[in-house]
Amino acid sequence: MGKGDKKSKKGKIWRDSYGNSRRKKLLKAKLRRTASKKATPAAAESAAAKPKRAAAPKKKAE
Repeated sequence: MGKGDKKSKKGKIWRDSYGNSRRKKLLKAKLRRTASKKATPAAAESAAAKPKRAAAPKKKAE
């Protein structure tokens, strides 16, 4: 199941073709969803509002 395989996702990507294992409609829909998430400023604000984890204490060298 590598680049030369016509039926695998990797083979479809290598051949620049689409089919059951690599559906064009699903890929476009996924790209639209991720682009719309990045464009919304509310999502960026909520990510920035998350509290940061406290740094772990440094270990003493023995």
